[in-house]
Amino acid sequence: MQLDDEKQRVLAGTKGFMPDDEGEALFVAAQQVCRSEVDGPIVEIGSYCGRSTIWLGAAAQSEGRVVVTVDHHRGSEETQAGWEHHDPEVVDPRISKMDTLPFLRRTLFDAGLEDTVIAVVGKSPAVASVWGQEIAMLFIDGGHAAEHAAADYRSWAPHLAKGGVLAIHDVFAHPADGGQAPHDEIYQPALRSGDFAEFSATGSLRLLRRL
Repeated sequence: MQLDDEKQRVLAGTKGFMPDDEGEALFVAAQQVCRSEVDGPIVEIGSYCGRSTIWLGAAAQSEGRVVVTVDHHRGSEETQAGWEHHDPEVVDPRISKMDTLPFLRRTLFDAGLEDTVIAVVGKSPAVASVWGQEIAMLFIDGGHAAEHAAADYRSWAPHLAKGGVLAIHDVFAHPADGGQAPHDEIYQPALRSGDFAEFSATGSLRLLRRL
């Protein structure tokens, strides 16, 4: 199964930073885990405007599962004013701060995913502190500062079920290729723990399975 025509159309117009080949790999991994015996929802850390959420949501929808996407919607470090990935269109002029939640809601409506994706507004570690069930797939694509990446991994990885999938975006082995926090604070600690084994790499997306 691939994305239907309507979701493809919405995807093409959705703001975000995930290339299509990485999104397709994420979709395939999500679909496989949704078809497996691993229980629990998919959890996404870092919604932005919902580009990657479409791929995850489409996979979950086809198998009767749900996606919980967590974001404070004030933007990560590299999307703030003065940085390369800043988009002034997502700034709320009333408070002069980013607010990507309306864009996410529009994406979910247009893609027909409002009954599949649960949007949680809050800081990732705070949401994790009240989380109470196992997760079938965890996709981490939140803040890229070292402390935020490390907090996302420490807060959420313990909830991932055995056989579940840990997906990490923006993993770059060489500093010249991109920020190092997802590589140094999530990917490497996961491998060193002995709890995970990598099974796929597409671009900057790494897919690991919990042993």
